[in-house]
Amino acid sequence: MFILGNGGLLYAADGEIDFLDDAFYEETSQEDAVKDPFEGMNRVVFTFNDYAFTWVMNPVATGYSKLLPADIRGAVANFFYNMQEPVRAANSLLQARFTDAGTLLARFTINTIGGIGGLGDPAVELGFPKKTASFSQTLATWGVPDGIFLMIPVMGPTTLRDISGTLVDNFSVTPLYYSWAAGWEESVSIYMGKEVNNLSLHLGEYEKIKEMSVDPYAAVRDGFYQHRRQRWKSPTAHDEIEEQFE
Repeated sequence: MFILGNGGLLYAADGEIDFLDDAFYEETSQEDAVKDPFEGMNRVVFTFNDYAFTWVMNPVATGYSKLLPADIRGAVANFFYNMQEPVRAANSLLQARFTDAGTLLARFTINTIGGIGGLGDPAVELGFPKKTASFSQTLATWGVPDGIFLMIPVMGPTTLRDISGTLVDNFSVTPLYYSWAAGWEESVSIYMGKEVNNLSLHLGEYEKIKEMSVDPYAAVRDGFYQHRRQRWKSPTAHDEIEEQFE
């Protein structure tokens, strides 16, 4: 959902990404340059997302955070993260990252068994760190161009290649997520619960971005590109869950 699937926004708020840094633009090659031909439409969607976040998603997540302590919400986030590990492993294989694929399969096995279905993450302590691997990265490895920048209702910033990769990843993990659901109503409830839980772990971070920027739309767009480029340089995933308890 908006913000939730876009770590760049969260890291920008924490100061790990400086979307106003001149180096960001100087280091951007022509291939990686921002392509935003539908900026006018994207800004309209961004405004809609901003209102939806402010008046719907944020109040719901805030109320949810008051009902459950951070430790429990972190365990729930770990559970859903663990269920995506087989998809990450498959993408690592498609990218010829065989060592990372082994690490991800080991993480899934260790955390599923030793972490009580993935609620915990003992794999990190055993020397198996998190790794990022998406089908969007796989497409990039195969030479598929990024395409244009898009602001998707509710989901937030993405590119044509990224949204295609996200759809493939989501459909791949759907049987794991929703195999226990009796119908579409239960599936939607599970998905929404997952997203509200994730947002509850990042309350206040989007507001920081808006406070720091003159043009929030440009800040979100540039932060999205910069974070993605930094993340893809190193497959080791930024630990978005543990930092909530530091």
